[in-house]
Amino acid sequence: MDNLQLTEKIKQVKLLILDVDGVLTDGRIIYDSKGRDSKFFDVHDGMGVYLLHRVGIKTILITAKGSKTIKHRAKDMRVEEFYEDVFPKTKVLERILKEHIVKAEEICFIGDDLVDLSMLKSVGFPVAVANACQEIKNAACYVTQRSGGRGAVREVAELILKAHGKWEEAVEIYH
Repeated sequence: MDNLQLTEKIKQVKLLILDVDGVLTDGRIIYDSKGRDSKFFDVHDGMGVYLLHRVGIKTILITAKGSKTIKHRAKDMRVEEFYEDVFPKTKVLERILKEHIVKAEEICFIGDDLVDLSMLKSVGFPVAVANACQEIKNAACYVTQRSGGRGAVREVAELILKAHGKWEEAVEIYH
């Protein structure tokens, strides 16, 4: 796919859906002695989601595994919806399409591992993070330069904002 075709796909995006572990986090899960989990999130990814929110592009999180940690991060980033313990992830796609009045072609989904494959094959702009497994990279229209949990979401957020001509609007409060 050439740059012009890629830009046209990105211009259609009205909704961003993210996997969590391996996309918003670096994939590590740490359990303390009481069984509580900790995850590592990148502040730049959070800012990317927030900037999209500022211009009206919503973000939804879908994870095959639940966690209280994710709920806190989702609220902090102003994520619209959070679905946990969902497999296959496409199980909630019809609901999302109806509730957000979007077409599958207008969705960007970012994934990293096999549990994301069905969703990547169902949306208009499928993205793999740099450290995704090969099957995910093969299904993606775009592979980020940054790894999951290390700025990949921010990279995609900037692509979307710039393709839509919304970058300046999103960052104007910081000037």
